[in-house]
Amino acid sequence: MNEIIIDCGLNQTRVAIMENKELVEMYIDRDDKRRIVGNIYKGRITNVLPGMQAAFVDIGLEKNAFLYVKDIVGQNPKVNVSIKKLVKNGQEIVVQVIKEPMGTKGARVTGDVSLPGRYCVLMPYNNYVGISRRIKSEEERDRLRSLIDEVRPPNMGVILRTAGKDKSSKEIKDDLNYLLKLWNKVEKENLLGFAPKVTYKELDSIHKIIRDRFTQKISRLVLNKEQKYEEAKEFVKLIDLNMKDKIELYKEEIDIFDFYGIEKMINNAVNKKIWLKSGGYLIIDQTEALTVIDVNTGKYVGTIDLEDTIIKTNKEAAKEIAKQLRLRDVGGIIIIDFIDMATEKSQREIINILEDELRKDKTKTNVLGMTNLGLLEMTRKKVRGRISSVLQKKCHWCNGTGRTISDYSILQKIEDKIRRLSIHTNAQAVLIEVSMNVYEHLYEHHREKYEKIENEYGIKIFFSKALIRDEEFNVKTMGKIEEVEKIIKS
Repeated sequence: MNEIIIDCGLNQTRVAIMENKELVEMYIDRDDKRRIVGNIYKGRITNVLPGMQAAFVDIGLEKNAFLYVKDIVGQNPKVNVSIKKLVKNGQEIVVQVIKEPMGTKGARVTGDVSLPGRYCVLMPYNNYVGISRRIKSEEERDRLRSLIDEVRPPNMGVILRTAGKDKSSKEIKDDLNYLLKLWNKVEKENLLGFAPKVTYKELDSIHKIIRDRFTQKISRLVLNKEQKYEEAKEFVKLIDLNMKDKIELYKEEIDIFDFYGIEKMINNAVNKKIWLKSGGYLIIDQTEALTVIDVNTGKYVGTIDLEDTIIKTNKEAAKEIAKQLRLRDVGGIIIIDFIDMATEKSQREIINILEDELRKDKTKTNVLGMTNLGLLEMTRKKVRGRISSVLQKKCHWCNGTGRTISDYSILQKIEDKIRRLSIHTNAQAVLIEVSMNVYEHLYEHHREKYEKIENEYGIKIFFSKALIRDEEFNVKTMGKIEEVEKIIKS
C-alpha cells in the first residue's frame, strides 16, 4: 500500500512518501527557504565565461545562477559556437531553475523552460514531442503521440508524462489548454518590469505532490491541518475528480509522524550506519561530490556456506541502497563496495536487483557497472540538497566535522510538546530548558517562529539555558504566566 503523509507545521511542511509502510522519499518546505526548482525568472547576464562556455545570471538570489551554453535556447550542443556570440553582459534573459543552490554553488538554470501539468509538460521554446519511457506499450505510445500532434501549438514541444497513460483525449487536451493559459500569463510577466524578477513560481510542496505523485497507485493522502486539507480537496477537483475521496484529514492527538512511525524513519535517514533485517549493515559516507556505501555481513552468519551468506547480504543491501538513495536524495557519483563475490554471474545478479529497485526512483540514475577494483559505480542526478543538509546543520562544537540537529527540527519538537500541553493541561505559560547554543539561536534568529507557536496554542514560552545537547530540551515548569515569570526571576 502506497501512501502520502503530510505534516503541516507552523514553520515547515513535511511530506512523506510511503511504500508498504516504509518511508522512501521526504520533502520539506520551510517558510524562509522555499524550493526554487521549476521557478522561471527574467534574469540579467552578469559575467560571460568563454573558457567554460558558460555565464552567470542574476535572478535575484543571494548567489548568481549558472547557465551553460548548451542550455541557451536554440543552441545545438553539437555545434561549437562560442557563448560570447549568444549572450553578452547586461543582456536580459528568461531562464528556469533546474538545480537548487548547493553549498558554495549557485542555482543552475536553463533557457529551455518548461511547465509541468498533470499529464503533459509544455515546452514553449522547443519543438520536441516525447512520451514517458515508463509507458512501454507501443500501441499506447503511438496513440498518445498522434493525439499530441493534433493539439499542440505550432513551434511548441510537449512531453506526455507517465500519468497520461490511458487517459482520454479530453483529459489530455484540458491539461494542455491549462498549461497554455499559464504560459500566456508568464509571457506577460516577462514583458513587464526589469530584471531580475520571478515570473512563475512552482507550486508549494503539497500542491506539487498532488499534481506529480497523487496517482491511482496511491491509496490515500493524509494531512493534519484542516485548512490545508480543504485546499488539497479543492486542488484535486481541478486535476482529477476521482481522487478527491482519497484525501483524509488526520484528527488524532498523537503527532501524525509519530502515529505512522515516520519520525524514527527520518532519524535513520541521517544515520551513517543502516542495519539490514538479516543482521548485515551499510555504512554511508558522504562528501560534496561523492557518496561511498560499504556493505558488511555484520551479525549475519548464514546457514549454508560463505558464498551463500555473501550473496544474500548483497541482495538485501542492493534493495536497501536503492531506497536510501531516494530517501536521502543523494546525488552525484556513488561508489558501492559490495562484499566480494566469487563469480561474474553473482555480480550481474546483484546489479540487476539494484537496477530493478532504482526503476521506482523518479530521479535519473545510471548504473555504470563494476570497476577494476570490484566496486560498483553509479550516478544519480542532483536536483536538491541532501535530506541531511535540511534536517541537520554544522556542529559548532567540532568546527563542522560533525552534525547536529537544526533549529527547525528543535522548533518542530517544541511545537509538538506545546500542542500536547495545550490539549492535556490548562497551562498559560511554560519554561523550557535548551542548550546554550539553541537558546542564542532561538532568541537571535527565530523569535517570530516560536511566537507563531505561542499564538497558535495560547501558551507563552520562556527559555532558559542548560548544559544539555542541542537536540535535547526539558520542560522545567508550567502554569500561569505570573507563576512562571516568578520562577525565572528567582
